[in-house]
Amino acid sequence: MAKTSFAEEVYLHALTGRLVGEDLLASYNKVAVVSMKNIICCSTAAAAEASFISQTGGKAWHFIVEKGKENSIAKQLKEYDGEAILLLFGEETSLHEAKELFSNLLEEMASLDIIADIVIHVRIFVAGGLDEAIKNEKVKEYLQKRNVYVYTFDLDNGMMLVHEIEINDGITLHRIAELPITCEHANLLNKSLRDKKIAWVEA
Repeated sequence: MAKTSFAEEVYLHALTGRLVGEDLLASYNKVAVVSMKNIICCSTAAAAEASFISQTGGKAWHFIVEKGKENSIAKQLKEYDGEAILLLFGEETSLHEAKELFSNLLEEMASLDIIADIVIHVRIFVAGGLDEAIKNEKVKEYLQKRNVYVYTFDLDNGMMLVHEIEINDGITLHRIAELPITCEHANLLNKSLRDKKIAWVEA
Protein backbone atom coordinates (compact mmCIF):
# COMPACT_ATOMS: atom_id res chain seq x y z
CA MET A 1 0.00 0.00 0.00
CA ALA A 2 1.38 3.40 -0.96
CA LYS A 3 2.53 5.54 1.94
CA THR A 4 2.22 8.68 -0.15
CA SER A 5 -0.65 11.13 0.12
CA PHE A 6 -2.91 11.71 -2.88
CA ALA A 7 -1.24 15.08 -3.46
CA GLU A 8 2.19 13.41 -3.44
CA GLU A 9 0.98 10.84 -5.97
CA VAL A 10 -0.24 13.62 -8.29
CA TYR A 11 3.11 15.40 -8.01
CA LEU A 12 5.07 12.15 -8.43
CA HIS A 13 3.26 11.40 -11.66
CA ALA A 14 3.79 14.95 -12.87
CA LEU A 15 7.54 14.44 -12.36
CA THR A 16 7.37 11.17 -14.30
CA GLY A 17 5.36 12.77 -17.09
CA ARG A 18 7.84 15.63 -17.36
CA LEU A 19 10.72 13.21 -17.91
CA VAL A 20 8.75 11.16 -20.43
CA GLY A 21 7.80 14.26 -22.40
CA GLU A 22 11.14 16.02 -22.52
CA ASP A 23 13.39 12.96 -22.96
CA LEU A 24 11.62 9.79 -24.04
CA LEU A 25 9.37 11.54 -26.59
CA ALA A 26 11.88 14.20 -27.67
CA SER A 27 12.69 12.61 -31.04
CA TYR A 28 9.09 12.93 -32.27
CA ASN A 29 7.26 15.88 -33.80
CA LYS A 30 3.68 14.79 -33.16
CA VAL A 31 2.50 12.57 -30.32
CA ALA A 32 -0.82 11.26 -29.03
CA VAL A 33 -1.29 10.71 -25.31
CA VAL A 34 -4.05 8.30 -24.24
CA SER A 35 -5.11 8.06 -20.62
CA MET A 36 -7.90 6.68 -18.52
CA LYS A 37 -10.32 9.16 -16.98
CA ASN A 38 -8.70 9.59 -13.59
CA ILE A 39 -6.65 12.32 -11.95
CA ILE A 40 -3.38 10.38 -11.58
CA CYS A 41 -3.21 9.24 -15.22
CA CYS A 42 -4.16 12.72 -16.39
CA SER A 43 -1.42 14.23 -14.18
CA THR A 44 1.19 12.13 -15.98
CA ALA A 45 -0.38 12.91 -19.34
CA ALA A 46 -0.59 16.68 -18.86
CA ALA A 47 3.01 16.90 -17.64
CA ALA A 48 4.24 14.78 -20.56
CA GLU A 49 2.33 16.90 -23.07
CA ALA A 50 3.50 20.21 -21.62
CA SER A 51 7.16 19.20 -21.36
CA PHE A 52 7.11 17.64 -24.84
CA ILE A 53 5.71 20.81 -26.41
CA SER A 54 8.11 23.01 -24.44
CA GLN A 55 11.14 20.87 -25.29
CA THR A 56 10.44 20.20 -28.97
CA GLY A 57 7.89 22.72 -30.21
CA GLY A 58 5.98 19.70 -31.48
CA LYS A 59 2.29 18.91 -31.40
CA ALA A 60 0.54 16.79 -28.76
CA TRP A 61 -3.07 15.85 -28.15
CA HIS A 62 -4.80 14.14 -25.23
CA PHE A 63 -7.32 11.34 -25.71
CA ILE A 64 -9.34 9.89 -22.82
CA VAL A 65 -10.55 6.30 -23.18
CA GLU A 66 -13.55 4.89 -21.35
CA LYS A 67 -15.30 1.53 -21.49
CA GLY A 68 -17.34 1.22 -24.66
CA LYS A 69 -15.48 4.05 -26.39
CA GLU A 70 -12.32 2.16 -27.39
CA ASN A 71 -13.32 2.01 -31.08
CA SER A 72 -14.09 5.74 -31.16
CA ILE A 73 -10.72 6.62 -29.61
CA ALA A 74 -8.88 4.30 -32.02
CA LYS A 75 -10.57 6.05 -34.95
CA GLN A 76 -9.54 9.43 -33.53
CA LEU A 77 -5.97 8.19 -33.13
CA LYS A 78 -5.98 7.01 -36.74
CA GLU A 79 -7.20 10.42 -37.93
CA TYR A 80 -4.74 12.29 -35.70
CA ASP A 81 -1.86 10.30 -37.24
CA GLY A 82 0.77 10.87 -34.55
CA GLU A 83 4.28 9.47 -34.79
CA ALA A 84 4.04 8.02 -31.29
CA ILE A 85 1.24 7.02 -28.92
CA LEU A 86 1.79 7.13 -25.15
CA LEU A 87 -0.56 4.76 -23.31
CA LEU A 88 -1.26 5.65 -19.66
CA PHE A 89 -3.40 3.08 -17.86
CA GLY A 90 -3.78 2.13 -14.21
CA GLU A 91 -3.48 4.17 -11.01
CA GLU A 92 -6.85 4.96 -9.35
CA THR A 93 -8.80 2.60 -11.61
CA SER A 94 -9.03 -1.10 -10.72
CA LEU A 95 -6.41 -3.27 -12.38
CA HIS A 96 -9.08 -5.46 -13.93
CA GLU A 97 -10.73 -2.47 -15.61
CA ALA A 98 -7.38 -0.97 -16.63
CA LYS A 99 -6.22 -4.22 -18.25
CA GLU A 100 -9.54 -4.64 -20.03
CA LEU A 101 -9.48 -1.09 -21.45
CA PHE A 102 -5.82 -1.42 -22.41
CA SER A 103 -6.41 -4.70 -24.24
CA ASN A 104 -9.58 -3.47 -25.93
CA LEU A 105 -7.93 -0.29 -27.19
CA LEU A 106 -4.97 -2.22 -28.58
CA GLU A 107 -7.38 -4.57 -30.34
CA GLU A 108 -9.14 -1.60 -31.95
CA MET A 109 -5.79 -0.06 -32.91
CA ALA A 110 -4.80 -3.37 -34.47
CA SER A 111 -8.03 -3.53 -36.44
CA LEU A 112 -7.30 -0.10 -37.91
CA ASP A 113 -3.59 -0.92 -38.32
CA ILE A 114 -2.56 2.39 -36.76
CA ILE A 115 1.03 3.11 -37.71
CA ALA A 116 2.90 4.72 -34.81
CA ASP A 117 5.49 3.91 -32.19
CA ILE A 118 3.86 2.86 -28.93
CA VAL A 119 5.09 3.81 -25.45
CA ILE A 120 3.60 1.95 -22.47
CA HIS A 121 3.41 3.28 -18.92
CA VAL A 122 5.24 1.21 -16.31
CA ARG A 123 2.22 0.57 -14.05
CA ILE A 124 0.07 -1.25 -16.62
CA PHE A 125 3.14 -3.15 -17.86
CA VAL A 126 4.24 -4.50 -14.46
CA ALA A 127 0.62 -5.38 -13.68
CA GLY A 128 0.66 -7.78 -16.64
CA GLY A 129 -1.44 -5.67 -18.97
CA LEU A 130 0.70 -6.36 -22.02
CA ASP A 131 0.91 -10.08 -21.25
CA GLU A 132 -2.87 -10.14 -21.14
CA ALA A 133 -3.27 -8.09 -24.33
CA ILE A 134 -1.05 -10.28 -26.50
CA LYS A 135 -3.11 -13.36 -25.71
CA ASN A 136 -5.18 -11.90 -28.52
CA GLU A 137 -3.36 -13.00 -31.66
CA LYS A 138 -4.51 -9.92 -33.58
CA VAL A 139 -2.92 -7.62 -30.97
CA LYS A 140 0.23 -9.73 -30.83
CA GLU A 141 0.73 -9.61 -34.60
CA TYR A 142 0.01 -5.87 -34.67
CA LEU A 143 2.56 -5.07 -31.97
CA GLN A 144 5.19 -7.25 -33.62
CA LYS A 145 5.06 -4.80 -36.56
CA ARG A 146 5.40 -1.70 -34.39
CA ASN A 147 8.20 -0.18 -32.32
CA VAL A 148 6.98 -0.71 -28.76
CA TYR A 149 8.65 0.78 -25.68
CA VAL A 150 8.14 0.76 -21.93
CA TYR A 151 9.77 2.84 -19.21
CA THR A 152 10.57 1.39 -15.81
CA PHE A 153 12.60 2.60 -12.83
CA ASP A 154 15.79 1.52 -11.07
CA LEU A 155 14.82 2.73 -7.61
CA ASP A 156 18.21 2.10 -5.98
CA ASN A 157 20.23 4.06 -8.53
CA GLY A 158 17.75 6.79 -9.36
CA MET A 159 17.24 6.04 -13.05
CA MET A 160 14.36 5.83 -15.47
CA LEU A 161 15.09 2.90 -17.79
CA VAL A 162 13.75 2.85 -21.34
CA HIS A 163 13.29 -0.54 -22.97
CA GLU A 164 12.34 -1.67 -26.44
CA ILE A 165 9.88 -4.55 -26.23
CA GLU A 166 10.34 -7.66 -28.36
CA ILE A 167 7.27 -9.86 -28.65
CA ASN A 168 7.65 -13.45 -29.80
CA ASP A 169 6.60 -16.44 -27.69
CA GLY A 170 6.80 -14.10 -24.73
CA ILE A 171 8.00 -10.58 -23.92
CA THR A 172 11.69 -9.61 -23.90
CA LEU A 173 12.95 -6.20 -22.81
CA HIS A 174 16.02 -4.61 -24.43
CA ARG A 175 17.32 -1.62 -22.47
CA ILE A 176 18.08 1.28 -24.81
CA ALA A 177 18.43 4.28 -22.47
CA GLU A 178 19.00 5.30 -18.87
CA LEU A 179 17.68 8.68 -17.77
CA PRO A 180 18.75 10.09 -14.38
CA ILE A 181 16.00 11.31 -12.10
CA THR A 182 16.21 13.82 -9.26
CA CYS A 183 16.50 12.85 -5.60
CA GLU A 184 13.02 14.25 -5.06
CA HIS A 185 11.56 12.06 -7.80
CA ALA A 186 13.42 8.95 -6.60
CA ASN A 187 12.38 9.46 -2.98
CA LEU A 188 8.72 9.81 -3.96
CA LEU A 189 8.94 6.68 -6.12
CA ASN A 190 10.50 4.73 -3.27
CA LYS A 191 7.94 6.03 -0.81
CA SER A 192 5.06 5.17 -3.15
CA LEU A 193 6.26 1.74 -4.23
CA ARG A 194 8.14 0.32 -1.27
CA ASP A 195 8.12 2.87 1.55
CA LYS A 196 11.81 3.57 1.97
CA LYS A 197 14.28 6.37 1.33
CA ILE A 198 17.07 6.05 -1.18
CA ALA A 199 20.70 5.76 -0.15
CA TRP A 200 22.36 7.56 -3.06
CA VAL A 201 23.03 11.28 -3.09
CA GLU A 202 22.32 13.58 -6.00
CA ALA A 203 25.54 15.02 -7.45
